[in-house]
Amino acid sequence: MNTINIQYYHSPVGELMLGTYEQQLCLCDWRYRKKRLRVDSRIKNGLKAEYVEKDDDIMELTRQQLEEYFRKEREVFSVPLLLIGTAFQKQVWQALNTIPYGETTTYARLAESMGDRNALRAVANANGANGLSILVPCHRVIASNGEQQGYAGGKPAKEKLLILEGSLPYQQGSLFD
Repeated sequence: MNTINIQYYHSPVGELMLGTYEQQLCLCDWRYRKKRLRVDSRIKNGLKAEYVEKDDDIMELTRQQLEEYFRKEREVFSVPLLLIGTAFQKQVWQALNTIPYGETTTYARLAESMGDRNALRAVANANGANGLSILVPCHRVIASNGEQQGYAGGKPAKEKLLILEGSLPYQQGSLFD
């Protein structure tokens, strides 16, 4: 049986579950998200593998780069990623990686950039299924009215990430106070 190495990482905005497969990061997701079992099932079935708690070099690299990100010393990640999902989901996740640090876009603009403004709901669903949070920056997508929509790590985590990146104004008591 193939194995996916997993570890837990306590970030300043919540606990993340990290997973690697064949020297690629396939999971960086909120440990206590609502759809935890669905994401885990997709990854395990997609790789025909089971989780094993074990550390490795890619996890160490991921933790190091996340720590740099939270210290505002890193804007782009260089960890090798393995996207596990449908062809459409992968297309959405690749589009998310084009949103620059410190900027946001809307679900409508993301759908339009992919060639189909009418795919807004499908794009939003694929965004919500992202299992590589922060590294594939789904937190940079907001509603057309400027509001922060749901986020797997919770709205407070999304707000903190956007403040950290400078795309949301800092408000006393809302960041790492």
